[in-house]
Amino acid sequence: MTISGDTVSHWPAPAKLNLFLHIVGRRPNGYHELQTCFQFVDLCDEVRIRVRSDGRILRGVGAREVPPDTDLSIRAARLLQAASGVSLGADIDVHKRIPMGAGLGGGSSDAATTLLALDRLWGTGFGTPRLAELGLQLGADVPVFVRCQAAWGEGVGERLTPLAGEEAPPEANYLILKPNVSISTQAVFQDPELTRNTPRITIAGFLEAGGRNDCESVVRRRYPAVAEALSWLSRFGQARLTGTGACVFVDCGSAGRGREILSEVPPHYEAYLVRGLNTSPLLERLTSG
Repeated sequence: MTISGDTVSHWPAPAKLNLFLHIVGRRPNGYHELQTCFQFVDLCDEVRIRVRSDGRILRGVGAREVPPDTDLSIRAARLLQAASGVSLGADIDVHKRIPMGAGLGGGSSDAATTLLALDRLWGTGFGTPRLAELGLQLGADVPVFVRCQAAWGEGVGERLTPLAGEEAPPEANYLILKPNVSISTQAVFQDPELTRNTPRITIAGFLEAGGRNDCESVVRRRYPAVAEALSWLSRFGQARLTGTGACVFVDCGSAGRGREILSEVPPHYEAYLVRGLNTSPLLERLTSG
C-alpha cells in the first residue's frame, strides 16, 4: 500500500559513533578487516519524502556540496526502484544536521532511512535483511543503519551482531567536537604506519576493558587540527576518534556535566551534546506507522 502523492512524510536519520575501531588484518583485495562497535546518537538528519506517480526521483533540499546524482539518498532510492521494478518515484529532501566528512555516518544513515522509508511508502515489501544487502552496495556502514540496532561489526563492518541487554553498550552522554578539517579515509587506510594486526577481541572483552581506535595515531599525525581537538577534549575524560574522523568525542557522564563542558568549547569547533542510543529512532518511526 502506498501513501498519497500529496503527503510529505518525515523520517529521522541518526548519526553513529564507533566506540572503538580495531584493524585486525587485510584482505588480498586491499580491504581491511575490522572490529568495531556501532552506537547511534540522537543527532539526526531528517529525510522528507513525497511519493510521485511518474517514476521520477528528484532531490530538493540536500547537501550543497554533494551533486544530486551522487547523493546517497538519491542513489538508494534509485537502487530500490531498480531492484523492485516499482513504477513510483519520489521527491526527496534531506535536512542536514549531521556534519559531513565527520566519521558520524550521515550520508550512510540518509541512505538507510531512504531505503526503509521507501520500502514502506512504495509498498515494495523487501524487509530489513534484503534492504541491508542492497545498502551494502552503497557503503559498508549502511547496513547497520538499516538494521536500527547497536551492533558489533566485523569484516569491513558489514558482518553485524546486534547488541542488546547485557551485551549493549551504556547509553552515555557524549560531547562531540568537529575540527574544521576533512579527512581522507582512503589516505588513512593506505598510510604505511597504520596498525593492521591488532588481536581480535570479544564483545565481553570490549565491555569489560574497552578498546581503541587504530586510526587515531595516523589521523593525529596527518591532521594536526584533530590532534588539537583530542588534546583539548582529553581534559574531561578519555577522548576518542570516531571512524577515521574528523569528529572526536568523550563520555561526559551526566547531561549537566556535558552542558558545562559545552560552555567551555572554543568557538572554532562545531560541538554537539548527544545521547547514545542502542535502538535507532528510525525504528520507532517505522513502528508508529
